[in-house]
Amino acid sequence: MPSQHVLTQEEWVAAMAKRAMDRIRSELYLDLRYMNAALGALVPTPAAGLHNLATDGAALCYDPEWFIGLYRSNRRYLPRAVLHSVLHCVFRHPWLRGGRDASLWGLACDIAVEQTIDALQVPSLTRPVGWLRQKTYQALRKNGAMPAAGPIYRWLAAQEPDELQKLHREFVCDSHRLWPKDPTSQQAQVQGRRWEQLGRETRISMQQAGQQAGQAAGAETMQAQIEAAHSRRLYKDFLRRFAVMREEPRLDPDEFDLGYYSYGLRTYGNLPLIEPLESRESKKIRDFVIVIDTSESTSGELVKAFLKETFGLLKTGESFFAKCNIAVMQCDDAVRDLTFLHSTDELDRFAACLTLTGGGGTDFRPAFAKIEELRRDGTLRDLQGVLYFTDGKGTYPTRCPPYETAFLFLETGTPPPDTPPWAMRLVLSPEEFLPDPVPKTPEIDWQENEAEDLPEL
Repeated sequence: MPSQHVLTQEEWVAAMAKRAMDRIRSELYLDLRYMNAALGALVPTPAAGLHNLATDGAALCYDPEWFIGLYRSNRRYLPRAVLHSVLHCVFRHPWLRGGRDASLWGLACDIAVEQTIDALQVPSLTRPVGWLRQKTYQALRKNGAMPAAGPIYRWLAAQEPDELQKLHREFVCDSHRLWPKDPTSQQAQVQGRRWEQLGRETRISMQQAGQQAGQAAGAETMQAQIEAAHSRRLYKDFLRRFAVMREEPRLDPDEFDLGYYSYGLRTYGNLPLIEPLESRESKKIRDFVIVIDTSESTSGELVKAFLKETFGLLKTGESFFAKCNIAVMQCDDAVRDLTFLHSTDELDRFAACLTLTGGGGTDFRPAFAKIEELRRDGTLRDLQGVLYFTDGKGTYPTRCPPYETAFLFLETGTPPPDTPPWAMRLVLSPEEFLPDPVPKTPEIDWQENEAEDLPEL
């Protein structure tokens, strides 16, 4: 009779921690059925040396000894901790940092997630909302900030170091050490797009659950954050959507075989067997329109910063064909100015001497009427798309135009306005265009973001 394997202490702890993790996740599955896809997307993975949960978007890492110890002493903390890490991914926090300060961004993300969990009022997740949390949530509402990381980050940047210390001790819940150090890398963006899809599935499940999901007080808050994360992308990535494949007169070394060419010269003198191709397909921008909303509610400095960033992106990576048409239109309730740009030099001159005209109400229809006129007379015969930089508070055309249209909104702390079903919508962070706010952070390594004192629940 074969002898039974006797578990070592380490194996026993790992097995018990796995059972405890499975039980915690099962409770969350039952309480938050509309999040089943997101909850199942992170694979629980033992990782010695962690003092809290951590995720890289694929695994939910935990130290078995730490986890089983906490399960014994403070079990009610764990469902919140697991959901906290999952919501970071659903809201795409690890992939939306951009150029922000990593430590302050991590704190903003923690506050956004904790505020959402506190609003859910699910029994297994309920904890006393202390005075500091109440005061923080009131301050954010007073500043018009929805519980999203971007507006919270800008609010935190204005706080004093002592206050940031208190907020860090109150809201930290998991470790961010596994978040991508370069959120713009290809690998990070692939992971981010996966969670964008999972966030969309979660939002649809919440809507389909209807009254059952809507009874939770924080359901609308969670949906608003998912929508904000879905709308947020890096502008430089979005701008590539307006590039198009075309042939241009230029040698294509990828299609040219030097071996056959040299063989022909050696064998037949000056008679190469294959001539080099004189054109190549390139993905570049030919014709498109940038419309600037110059109504009274639009900031002139932000408009200039947006144009400067747009022109800078167009000039990088040889984004232009040799011949191109870029129409920059200023419009409030009427078209106030129209300028055509055909080269990178013209972009620089235009950005340097830009003067905004307008200041009335917002009506999108005159700009689209003018664009249609330019298409009919052949000025914009190869129009690829329209970028409309606006606050969104205006009247939209009722008919779908025969070209792609994107409305670009700034992240202001409120949900972006609805757009027609035929239009794309992109929410941009002001940090992409303006200098980052200088945080008053003390000398603390917040990047580790480890919990110090866990609340007794």
